[in-house]
Order: sequence, then structure tokens, then C-alpha cells
Amino acid sequence: MKLLLVEDNAELAHWIVNLLRVENFIVDCVADGESADTVLLTQRYDLVLLDMRLPRLSGKDVLNRLRRRRDNVPVMMLTAHGSIDDKVACFGAGADDYVVKPFDSRELVARIKALIRRQSGEKSGCLTCGDLQYLSNTREFLHKDAPLTLRRREHSILEALILRQGKAVPKHTLLERIRGLSDETSVDAIDIYIHRLRKHLATSNVQITTLRGLGYILRVKEVLPV
Repeated sequence: MKLLLVEDNAELAHWIVNLLRVENFIVDCVADGESADTVLLTQRYDLVLLDMRLPRLSGKDVLNRLRRRRDNVPVMMLTAHGSIDDKVACFGAGADDYVVKPFDSRELVARIKALIRRQSGEKSGCLTCGDLQYLSNTREFLHKDAPLTLRRREHSILEALILRQGKAVPKHTLLERIRGLSDETSVDAIDIYIHRLRKHLATSNVQITTLRGLGYILRVKEVLPV
């Protein structure tokens, strides 16, 4: 999952970015409203964390522009003020959730996961492909009920594949999910991460298959007749 954080407090932004990266999120961060608006014109995110009061363009104005473009990316507003007027303004502009600073790290992560889950329409909390499980509540992968330890980019790619299991996911889509604003990751790097994931899944009954010209697909291995 790829998130955009828009926060002008450098210390707080650094803390939130580190917190979310530990949770295997890919995170981009900008410090003002104009930069956020520019980035949101060209990049796709699973969720935006948007400070209410920003330099150059307010969080509310960024959100208004986003919704006028009919971009329905989930937006969680961050603000130091919890007044009713602020809440009404946020939701009236099209926000999906609202968090008052200072907030507990566990609450922030839990609400982000809940918002993404609600947006995706995932209700069961668990996706299964063969003996591989994805728990959407915690964004954890299990293989035969044991946690599958993955690096952040490996996790993001496998997450994209299992959310669209049985369907081809183009290489450029996978690259978009792992490349941050400051990264120079090339499309060829996807092959490296797919190779690593295949090693992680070597003892499972699922496989990542390359479909030439189409991308990659996650599915249960075919059992050949004896």
C-alpha cells in the first residue's frame, strides 16, 4: 500500500513516515499544499494523510481540488483542533476520517488500515490463495498459519498480486506501488522482487507466473496428472 503524507511539521512528519514504513507502507511526504496538489495530479495513492493547516494551500483546499477532479482516494485529515466546525469543514470537503493531534501511534495505524479496508470493500478480513493467507486487518501474510517475513517492497508487490489474484497485474502497476517520489527504481527492479518472492513461496502451493506482455499473476499451482 502506498500513502501520501502532507505535513509541514518536519519532526512530526519524520515520526509518522518511520511509523508507517515499519508497518510495510510505502510513504511519500510533502510539506505544503501546492506540492501536494501537484503530486496528486500525477501519482496514485491508496490513502492520503492531509494536515488541515498547511503553507501555500490549506489542507481543505487541497481536498476540495481533489474531489472536484473526481478523485476518490481515501483522505484522513490531521489537525491540532478538534472543534465541531473543523470536523464539519473536513467532512463537508470530502474527508473520509479525521484525527486530532497529538494522536497515539497505534490508533493512527489502526484507523489507516480500517479506512483502506473499508474503501476496498473487504469485509472478511482474510484473503486466501492456496495455503497463502492475507489478513487485511493487520496486512500480514501467513503461510500454513506461520507469518511470512517480507521486506517492505516485497510485501507491497505480493499485496498487489493477492488483492487481484487470478488476474494479471502489469509491471508498471507494481512499479507505481513501490516507487516513491525520491526513488529512481526502474521497471527492471520488479523482476528482482518477483524472484525474491518466488523464493519465499517455494514451499507453498501458490506461484507467481509471468504472462509475457501482460505482467504477473498469483494463482494456485496446477497439479499435473500422474
